[in-house]
Amino acid sequence: MNYTLKEMMTLVAAREIRNGDIVFCGTGISMLAAMAAKNINAPESVIFFETGAIDSKLEDLPLAVGDSRIMYRASSNGGLLDAFATMQNRFTGERIVGILGAAQIDIYGNLNSTVLGDYHEPSVRFAGSGGACDVASFVSRSIVFMKQEKRKFKIKLDYLTSPGYLDGPDGRENAGLPKGGPHRVITDMGVMGFDDKTKRMFLEGYYPGVTPQDILEKMEFEIDISRAGEVLPPTLAELTLLREKCDPDRLIL
Repeated sequence: MNYTLKEMMTLVAAREIRNGDIVFCGTGISMLAAMAAKNINAPESVIFFETGAIDSKLEDLPLAVGDSRIMYRASSNGGLLDAFATMQNRFTGERIVGILGAAQIDIYGNLNSTVLGDYHEPSVRFAGSGGACDVASFVSRSIVFMKQEKRKFKIKLDYLTSPGYLDGPDGRENAGLPKGGPHRVITDMGVMGFDDKTKRMFLEGYYPGVTPQDILEKMEFEIDISRAGEVLPPTLAELTLLREKCDPDRLIL
């Protein structure tokens, strides 16, 4: 079957979402991945947005989190405060999942979405956290979308916007953060996880046609590749639902 890398990334992320998960997502591919999960493998998951809509029907793919389509037949329509209160509600246990993107990531899953270069005289200044720091700090699991490039997988970030495991196993606890942290990093070449003990990134899977060495060559730091296996390609059923139900107008795809 023919499929694009964006379709592959979307479906790989969707497979990480389980029934009962409460998914906090933003605009673009993260929203599409959450919708794909709800339509394919996790129909009992709940999607919510920073603008306050919780458990929307999502019959059409919204263009942004402020799009009125995210409010259609929602269980609740509140505001920013309601969304972030839901995200930080400890009664939900390990059910909250955040989907993020960034300009840079390091071996412990820390993210930079603020500047490239010196903070005071940057070569590029981005929009900043936009709530990503809160998501990375408080949700029990986060999924990160990244393009596989050496300039993005950095030994040292130019700026720390959103915490992963900070400096290692006790990093979050020492900083006063709750349990949680990055769960998966999904790129256009493969999937990375984080070791339970060391909290260091490792290669979990590589896409068909890609080798672990191909991925290592596009990172500044070395990661363990001994546990990696080939990621299953999209099935016909997954692709059909993604293309015809989730994004028939190819707004994201």
